[in-house]
Amino acid sequence: MRTADLRRPVVVLALASAAFLPAGCSSSSSSSPSSSSTAPAASTAPAAPDTIIIQNFAFHPASLTVQPGAKVTVTNEDSTTHTVTATGAKAFDTGDVAPGKTVTFTAPTTAGAYAYICSIHQYMQGTLTVS
Repeated sequence: MRTADLRRPVVVLALASAAFLPAGCSSSSSSSPSSSSTAPAASTAPAAPDTIIIQNFAFHPASLTVQPGAKVTVTNEDSTTHTVTATGAKAFDTGDVAPGKTVTFTAPTTAGAYAYICSIHQYMQGTLTVS
């Protein structure tokens, strides 16, 4: 019994130390993420060059300027399918972009402003300017 009595304080001490160690590490590592390292990454994603984010039935940004022939990435963060479809000249069309999916299309090589919509939800509108 004496051996068992000696083990209990050691086990309790080890468990208590283990409990404080992750809390200490978590505290220091959570101070880094809480200093907005996670939040800015999410907020900078929509601002990335040549990127359109679809969220809340809107294009973000609604107006994007790219170089001729640039690769434009479209990410659908909504819970339903959308498209990015040029109106008028039909210069580009992503086709259906399922929720959570990303597609890429090539911007026109001719400078100009290209209006686009979601062909499924035509009230969603944006402009791709090629310059």
